[in-house]
Amino acid sequence: MSPVTVVTGGSRGIGAATARRLAAAGHHIVLGYHGNHAAARAVLADVHAAGRRGAAVPGDTAEPTDVVRLFDAAAEFGQLTGLVNNAGVGGSRTGPLADLRVEDLRRVIDVNLVGYLLCAQQAARRMSAGGAIVNVSSGAATLGGPNEYVHYAATKAATDALTVGLSKELGPRGIRVNTVAPGIIDTEFHAGVGNPDKATAAAARIPMGRAGTAEEIAGAIAWLLGPDSSYASGAILRVAGGL
Repeated sequence: MSPVTVVTGGSRGIGAATARRLAAAGHHIVLGYHGNHAAARAVLADVHAAGRRGAAVPGDTAEPTDVVRLFDAAAEFGQLTGLVNNAGVGGSRTGPLADLRVEDLRRVIDVNLVGYLLCAQQAARRMSAGGAIVNVSSGAATLGGPNEYVHYAATKAATDALTVGLSKELGPRGIRVNTVAPGIIDTEFHAGVGNPDKATAAAARIPMGRAGTAEEIAGAIAWLLGPDSSYASGAILRVAGGL
């Protein structure tokens, strides 16, 4: 029986690369995405081309009814075995915390933290032994994001705490929970927060001398969902080029 995996934020960047990687590894995929229908359809086409079943479900992971609808769609393909908690935002702009608007703070917390909690809650209710959750965090959780996105970094530190606590809660049921913490990855995420050149500009301060790729993060996620990581739970796997 093929694994059935929900990937949130699955239409772009790390989520899209992960959906494609998992489909190639034999997973049926249910993509959650916010609004880019064309991008979601393109990823879904690749899932089908890999010989897997799939669905693309629009919605907002900060809305409980949308999250339930996403997981109900996954149930159409069989027993849920995996969740990649990836949907995230950096806010409409970056800068010192003192300069940010309340609405910027609330949206980042709602999607990056409340959304992760809602999705993890559904996975915990629906998974049986052998299931696995991978939360996508960030190296910002320990670096702090000063003068850029302290609020975003704070939600990612909370993601790491979610992983540690939930792994202990679900471990006795045979469900593993882990985190991948990317560094600076060359995706359109940075353009969304008004800093499209960040990946290039940051290369000089990354020990490996370059930003990472979405595919490199997808590889780490796939490993944590697969049998080779069967004794890994509560782990925070940093994939950040040495940062």
